[in-house]
Amino acid sequence: MPLTIATWNINSVRLRFPLVEKFLREHQPDVLCLQETKCPDDLFPADGFRQLGYEHVAISGQKGYHGVATISRRPLEIVEKRRFCDNDDCRHLSTRFEAGGRSVLLHNFYVPAGGDEPDPAINPKFRHKLDFIEEMRTVAALHDGENAAVLVGDLNIAPLEDDVWSHRQLLKVVSHTPVETQGLESMRLQGGWADLMRIHTPPPEKIYTWWSYRARDWEAADRGRRLDHVWSSPNLVESLSGIEVLKAARGWERPSDHVPVIARFDLA
Repeated sequence: MPLTIATWNINSVRLRFPLVEKFLREHQPDVLCLQETKCPDDLFPADGFRQLGYEHVAISGQKGYHGVATISRRPLEIVEKRRFCDNDDCRHLSTRFEAGGRSVLLHNFYVPAGGDEPDPAINPKFRHKLDFIEEMRTVAALHDGENAAVLVGDLNIAPLEDDVWSHRQLLKVVSHTPVETQGLESMRLQGGWADLMRIHTPPPEKIYTWWSYRARDWEAADRGRRLDHVWSSPNLVESLSGIEVLKAARGWERPSDHVPVIARFDLA
């Protein structure tokens, strides 16, 4: 069986645990990375995950905001819960597990959304987002014959023209402004990361992982953005066997505005 890693901004893990349970029962990824869990560590539903066969739970959470968690059927070693920009927000968690004779370092990220005004001079949330991406330059795709790296999460930026429903109309909208898209792509390339979703589905085909709650009929309008990402070190690219964006999850009852993304690797 291949190694499967899924990432999903769940927008409250306790509120939407039934959706997570449905996803895990139907798709059974080896590892699930959640973002925006909005849950302090002592209230995280770890027992619920263990009852589903996910014995290994790593969490970095806080009450009501942010938060990331990595849940696995494989043994996990917690490597780091890093705080970015001298801020106590829980937005990063790195773990390590074994697959295919390699030690895989897995980064789980929730990048700040950035607010509504794309001007760092007047919007401190946007300034924070840009600073966060800049600091992510220190997170490299470390690899050799025995080690590999994967970076997943809600990065809150749709970097390519075909990652949004309208490149022209969104150029001044936070998540697709040039300062964000260029910053993220520069950071990715400098760190040596491969964008696996775009290797599997190259432009000009559209990829969306997020549809706004504001749309009355999100599916008919289909004004999406690719805000969720799966990257890897170069030595995992040839092992990639597929990427699935579970668009149907956006139509589940009381859904997140993001959907799961599943990456499959030919690694036992």
